[in-house]
Parts: sequence; structure tokens; C-alpha cells
Amino acid sequence: MAQASADAPKPENNASSGASGGHGRAAHAGFWTLLIGSIGVVYGDIGTSPLYAFRESIKHVALNGLERSEVIGIISLIFWALMTLVSIKYVLLILFMDNKGEGGTLALMALVQRALGRRPIFLFGLGIVGAALFYGDAMITPAISVLSAVEGLALVPGLENRITPALVLTIAIGVLIGVFVIQSRGTGKVGAVFGPITIVWFLTMGGLGALHLFDDPEILTAVNPYFAANFILTHPGLSFVVLGSVFLAVTGAEALYADMGHFGAKPIRAAWVFLVLPCLMLNYFGQGALVLAHPDAIQNPFFELAPSWFRLPLVLLATVATVIASQAVITGAFSLTQQAIQLGLLPRMEIRRTSETQAGQIYMPQVNWLLLVGVLILAVGFGSSSELAAAYGIAITGVMIMSSCLAFLILWRLWKWPAPLAALTMVPFLTLESVFMASNLTKFLEGGFVPLVLALGLVIIMWTWVRGSRLLSETVRRDEPLAKLFETLSHHPPHRVRGAAIFLTGDPDVAPAALMHNLKHNQVLHEQIIILTVRTVNAPRAPDGERVKIEDFMPDVKRVQLTFGFMETPNVVKALTEARKHGLKFDIMKTSFFLSRRTIVPSEKSGMPLWQDHLFIFLARNATNATDFFHIPSGRAVELGNQVMV
Repeated sequence: MAQASADAPKPENNASSGASGGHGRAAHAGFWTLLIGSIGVVYGDIGTSPLYAFRESIKHVALNGLERSEVIGIISLIFWALMTLVSIKYVLLILFMDNKGEGGTLALMALVQRALGRRPIFLFGLGIVGAALFYGDAMITPAISVLSAVEGLALVPGLENRITPALVLTIAIGVLIGVFVIQSRGTGKVGAVFGPITIVWFLTMGGLGALHLFDDPEILTAVNPYFAANFILTHPGLSFVVLGSVFLAVTGAEALYADMGHFGAKPIRAAWVFLVLPCLMLNYFGQGALVLAHPDAIQNPFFELAPSWFRLPLVLLATVATVIASQAVITGAFSLTQQAIQLGLLPRMEIRRTSETQAGQIYMPQVNWLLLVGVLILAVGFGSSSELAAAYGIAITGVMIMSSCLAFLILWRLWKWPAPLAALTMVPFLTLESVFMASNLTKFLEGGFVPLVLALGLVIIMWTWVRGSRLLSETVRRDEPLAKLFETLSHHPPHRVRGAAIFLTGDPDVAPAALMHNLKHNQVLHEQIIILTVRTVNAPRAPDGERVKIEDFMPDVKRVQLTFGFMETPNVVKALTEARKHGLKFDIMKTSFFLSRRTIVPSEKSGMPLWQDHLFIFLARNATNATDFFHIPSGRAVELGNQVMV
């Protein structure tokens, strides 16, 4: 197995807070443009929850006949779940915890790491568990959303007896495949219409719900938390199960923080307060009023809100909305994977830019096709949105619990709140999320194990990659020091050839393996030597002033350090071209890039179990070539290798 590398560039503990690239983009793009865009991307997931959240919640109590207090109680639970976890936790608190304008579990982990000055094992665990659980959401969201939309066809007049579960599944699979196939084209053109379409979707939902409020206006009393508490007290056993379905109403809330860097906190807050929350609640209250007046509508209350003539257009609009929700979570998975790679949690993967102007628009083919396989397995394996709902929720509650734990550390260590006050602020959220998690775990055998198994697998992969990379770096450090090498060469100078040679390495104090092999086999050195190190800081983007650092190691040898943020794709050639402004002189057409190619061999004395050795080797073998990842011209790259025991 061969692995071409830059000797594994590593992330640094060097994040800083302040004005962000995301906030800067907000100032230039305009508040309203970003607000409309956020509605399409940020709220696509939570905006499709009314398709199934109330239906799945009410069916638990409908087995023995419905009572009015039960319907009102469940709507009250949904209302207060949205108010507590979304409005208060995310909108009023978490959105202020930006890492230079960026959000998401790994950005939050990097921010805490800066506050602590190190990355203790518990922080690493919180970060990778939260990230791993997000991938479970990225697989389940497209499957459950598209299935729930297509299932509405069964309520279209004239199609009732023609729409079978098999046909619904076939149509849904076709839509899902289409969603993933178009990913390579980028989201630029499609993204321009995401916001307007999603606005139409929210207004339609809110309008349909408002029309049915008059079916039974008593449903409006659900804003009183008494009815939520009364439902729990009068149904102590059943309410524990119901809460797992109620949580479906807040799935997608984590997107408010994850996508903050693309739109800014203010547009996201404004969209929630003035459009998303009112439309969601009008729809949920409308569904509740409809069921109070017509209990037979319980089978699919969302589509029953629409008059018969509007059901087919509503199904089509719902399908488009679920495609948008799927698109949002897929691109979120791309961004998260990019962050994980830059932070050293995953091996290099191919990253394609799909826009020349928008830095956040990327496509990762390996991630895309793995997600598609997972989504199709879930869709076929569960067969319907109701069955799949059992697997939904655990992943999201896990992500929320991780974010609450990290938020406590930020309040305490970064914002300098007293520990009791920080705990008093976050414990209520943690308690509520833990109750939701426990409730969702009751569906473990019904499918809830799926996201947990997936997350466990991803945690093992990340842990193995970090551990194996560290052992590999320790092996590299035993190589000859750079200073000692050039001291030896000063006494026995090799033949010098024209041009410049750039040697990529993860440790600038150690002689790169490619340099040693070039001396050993070719017995020459170039006139100009550049020892190049690429590092990643725990900030979304590296400050321009820290991008390039040049050190004159010897008259004809320079050490250059290029710094990138974890949201950036490292383009070595572009950065070196800019380095000319800092005094680095070289002709790119007369420059060769030398990279170390290591063949990793498993060893019983590596420090890892043999199975983990083989897993690390498999990951390294399938990592994207360093020349592609660092955007080095293949015609200027030379790879020299050796075997390494790990």
C-alpha cells in the first residue's frame, strides 16, 4: 500500500475570535439576499417536519380513541419544544458562539479548544461523536423527507387505489437518486431558487393551517404550557414514547448553527422569528384543529389540510421542499467532512469547487456516493416514513447534547461566566435533550440502532485515523534532523542542478524523506531548496497576515509555512504565488515538487491492535493523492517513497 503525503500536515491550536469571513460576506451580499438564502438552506429540514411530526406523535394515543386534551397536549408539547430548543437555545444563545463567523460541531470544538489551550480527550470525544451523529442525520433526512412527501399521492383524488407502498418507494428512490446525481453540477444555479421556493412552501403551510384554525379554535390554548405538563402527568408512561415523536418537530434545528458561516446570525434569526416559526406553528395548530373536528384525518393530517383539488400540487411542492431539505443536509455533510479533513480527523478526500465566487460551494464525490448508498439502504430497508421515523431523532438529540456540553465550556472558560451560572443556563437544555434522547432510545430495536451503529463506525474511523497519524508522525520524527543533514552536506557537498525544489513535510525540523531519497539515489541538490510545511489552524479561515511565513534557513535553503483554516481548501501553488510578495522568488515552470510516498506496513509493535493497523492502512490507501489535494500540478510533482512500520 502506498500513501503519498506531505508528511501529514497537522492542525494547530491557534484559533481566534473576531470579525468573520461569513459576517463579511453578509455585509457585501446584503441582508435580504442572505435572509432569503437562509430560508432555503437553513430551514429546509425543519420546514418539512410538519409532514410527519404531528402524525407520528398522535398515533401513539389514537389506539384507544382520541380525547381533546390529548390532541391539545401534543400540540402544546410541539410548540414548547420549538420555543425551548430552537428559539431560546439556538436563536438566542448558540448563534452568538461563532468561531470567526462559522458554526457546527467541529467549529464549536475548535473554539473550546482555543479557550482551553489544548484538546483534552473528552473534548475530542465530544467533537467526533457530534460529527459522527450528524452523518446519521445526513442519511435519514433525505429518506424520511422524500418518502413522506411522495406518500401524499395516496390522498390525491383519483389516485387513492393506484398508489401502492411499492410504487411510493419506487418514486422516492428515483427522486433520491436524482438528488445525488446532480450534486456534481453544484448548487449555485439551483440555490438561487431554493429560498423563493421554500418561502412559498412556508407560506403555503401557514395558510393551510390558518384556514383550519376555525375548525376548532380551542386548539390555540395549546400555547399554555399547562396542557403540555398535564399530558405528561396524566400519561406518565405513554408520554415518554410520545416525546420521541414530538422531537421530530425540531429536527433540523442544528442547521441554524451549522450554516451560520454562510448567511450570518442576523438573517437566520430574522427568518425564524418573522416567517419560519409563525408558519410552522400555524400549520401544527391547524393540523390539531382539523383532528379535533375530524378525527378520521389522523392518518395523514398534513395533506388532509388541503382541499382535494390542491392535493396534487401540494404533493409536488412538498416533494420539491424535501429535495431542498435533502440538498441542504448533503452539502452540510460536505462542509463537515472538509472541516474534519483539515482538522486531521479523516484522510484526504477529493474536494471540487463548484463555484468561482462562493467558497462554501464544494462537491465531494466519495462522500456523495457513500451517502447515496446509505440513504437507499435506509429507504428500502424501512419502506415508509412511519417506519423510518423510529430511526430518526437519536442522531439529532445526540448532536444537540454534544452542542450543549460544548456551549457550557464556552460560557465558563471563554465568556468567563461563573461555573454555577453557566451550568444553570445549560442544564435545563441538557435535561430536556436527555429526556428526548431517552424517549428516542425506546425505539432502539425498531430502527433506532441504525444511526448509533453508523456513528460508532465513524467514531472508530476518526479515532483510528488520528491515532495512526500520530504514530506515523512519531516514526517520522526519528528521521535525521534537517540542521544535521545540511551540516553534513556542507562538508561533503553534492552536485547542484539548476532550478528550485520544493519538499513538502509535516515537520520542518526533520529532513523530508523525499529529500533524503533524492540525495541517496540521484546524489544531487537543486540550486534553490524550499522546505514547505502546510498547517491548519482551528479557525475557519487563516488571517491574511498569517498565510505565509518565510524563514531563511541557509543562503540557498528556505523554510516556508503556509497556513489555512479548516474551512479552506489548501491551494499550495496559489499561496506560493502570493508568497512572492513576501520575497520568495522562484519560477514555477522551473520548480519541482517532491513528496514523500510511504508504503505503510502493519506491525504488532505499532501501538495499535492489528485490526486497527489494517483499518488505518485501508484509509491511507484510499486517501486522495497529495498532489490533487494540495492542487499541485501533476507535471511538476515527483514522488519518492519508502516503507514505514505502523
